[in-house]
Amino acid sequence: MDSLFLQLLLFGSLAGTANVLGGLILFPDKIRKDYKGVLRYLLALGAGFMLAVTFVEIIPKSIQLWQNPTNGEDGLYLPMLLILGGYLLTQFFEHTIAPHFHLGEEVHSDHVISTKSAYTGIGGFLIHTFFDGVSIAAASALDVRIGFLVFIAVFLHKFPEGFTIGSMVLAAGKGRKEVVIATALVGATTLVGVIVFHLIGSYVGFSVAYALPIAAGVTLYVAASDLIPEINHHGGKSPLVSLSVFAGVALFFAIHYGVHELAAH
Repeated sequence: MDSLFLQLLLFGSLAGTANVLGGLILFPDKIRKDYKGVLRYLLALGAGFMLAVTFVEIIPKSIQLWQNPTNGEDGLYLPMLLILGGYLLTQFFEHTIAPHFHLGEEVHSDHVISTKSAYTGIGGFLIHTFFDGVSIAAASALDVRIGFLVFIAVFLHKFPEGFTIGSMVLAAGKGRKEVVIATALVGATTLVGVIVFHLIGSYVGFSVAYALPIAAGVTLYVAASDLIPEINHHGGKSPLVSLSVFAGVALFFAIHYGVHELAAH
């Protein structure tokens, strides 16, 4: 078993575990209330980091993979189309097939949503989390340092994601057991995405050149169309929430610099 695969298994497992822990924070009530107070800051931090890694690392690398001196500007048409496709694919699954929920707002004592709606929402998350895994694996296949940065970006939004999934399950009248099962299933899908791309992607022609720009579109959607609206929704007029987005960008550049400096030595 090669070292890259072991690293990917670690990344996928940690990301999936964060989903489960995010759901378990709903128990007991005191911890849930305390966590909900910092949820918006964690969301903002993750959004800033994801935006930075998308624009500074993933999109430029996606374009470089398709650049060919003989193609000129036409060589950029397909990767940009794939980025758009990844963005629209996420929109389709999250808002056409599955309903959208505000993070953590579905926790009530009565059944405010149907079991079918909750599970349909979880189905939408499965597509998103599968591409989380594909993003990590595709970026790592190109450069392990970029893979690490993408993993950090994914990991930062896994706790709020688990919190959201658990909220949906509780809102459907289910309990702790169902929360654990749902968050574990969604978490495992990230690991499946990692494994599928690493072991099967290259054999079916789904190479990094195709996977990375699609993953860029998915990541961009999660950051700009999922997380930023949630931050604006939960943050109100608090300047600290907005500053947390910038802190996420700063965190990216700090880790980016550290990773590249370490590799240089």
